[in-house]
Amino acid sequence: MQGSNREAVRVAVLADSDTRWKWGALTARRITTATAEPTGFVLRGRATPTARQLAETGVSKTAPREVTGAEFLRAVRDAERRGEGYDLVVLSLVGGTVRAVLQGLADLDLERRPVIVTGYVGVVYEKLTDGLLLRHGADVVLANSRHDAERFRAVYAGVGAAADPVVEAALPFLGGAPYAPEAGRDTLVFAAQPSVPATRAERAHVLRRLIEHARLHPGREVLLKLRSKPGEHTTHLEEFPYQKLVRAFDPPANFRLVYGHMGEVLDRTDLLVTVSSTAALEALHRRIPTAILTDLGIREALGNHHFVGSGLLTSFDRLDKGLTPAPDETWLARQGVASDTPYEKAFDAARERVAELLAQPARPPITPYYTAESAPGYLPGILARHRLDVTAPEPRESGPRRIVREAARGAYRHGVQRIAPVIRRLGEL
Repeated sequence: MQGSNREAVRVAVLADSDTRWKWGALTARRITTATAEPTGFVLRGRATPTARQLAETGVSKTAPREVTGAEFLRAVRDAERRGEGYDLVVLSLVGGTVRAVLQGLADLDLERRPVIVTGYVGVVYEKLTDGLLLRHGADVVLANSRHDAERFRAVYAGVGAAADPVVEAALPFLGGAPYAPEAGRDTLVFAAQPSVPATRAERAHVLRRLIEHARLHPGREVLLKLRSKPGEHTTHLEEFPYQKLVRAFDPPANFRLVYGHMGEVLDRTDLLVTVSSTAALEALHRRIPTAILTDLGIREALGNHHFVGSGLLTSFDRLDKGLTPAPDETWLARQGVASDTPYEKAFDAARERVAELLAQPARPPITPYYTAESAPGYLPGILARHRLDVTAPEPRESGPRRIVREAARGAYRHGVQRIAPVIRRLGEL
């Protein structure tokens, strides 16, 4: 099937969280000329997004189908048997899951396998080598900037793996109107992250300083933008939600917790503050004043070390004094934001590579870097955790195991008091 036929390209996106669904669906549109909506799938698991979270991404009117990994592989296999096989599959997943799905797709032994594309949802500040080697074997590994493309190729070359799959692109969700101040509007938005910072004390520090900033600036609206509501999940576990921590404070009227589509929140933002959220790149692309916090240090665990050289690192003390950092233009260009090149052109190389792959009469076997020979003490565990044998029935969960899982989920979502009935059921087994 030729990639130049707009209507013929069939695309599937497999994601494991709301943010990865957003990245995957938008990436599929950016790198192909297909006009039809991609067929969406989200993996069933701890981070499975709710309908509200999926709708909030704003990327599709059709909700993706919730599946297990084996169910996704069956869908790919059955589509080919019907003569409707997918031409392109976007794997918007964590590294280990990408490697497992690559193995599953290879084991399907399809007559004409789909082109496989993967990448990273945002800033790559941890597990660079491990994540890249787990993704090796995909036809295209997208890099969100020139900076990332250089790092990715260096890692692959350094271990003797083919670096050809690395293609420079950009984050697919950048966009929106350029920043335009409005008379009488003064809004600071803090973009929260589920696990950065991680400890109760550090998160309480951020919350306290935000509230103090609101008191110091009564004419400024201070918004704490949250990723999920209580009971909802994201890619990273949020052990100490701000919604609960705020109960210990008495915030002023100009401080509020908000949800919603990040792009819509940025439409009314005059200063974006975060520790290391990808929202910073969205804001910078629109030339919205942006600050990266150093209150908790500049540390790899926080991810704000990625912004060294950006000119954006600052503290609450400086923000309280009205000092807003100015970005370094060279750094911005290397990160693929606010560059002189039109944004849409950032995906030209990826579109060309995908078109070439789609036009090939036959595709080579999937050849990941991690194999039973190169990583015999690592790969088997990854594959075993994902249970992707499509020929076997889905494993049935035992009654006790299911009840334990319900108890754990209930404890996280509602507190121990709300799971007493489940605990009693355990005692009856």
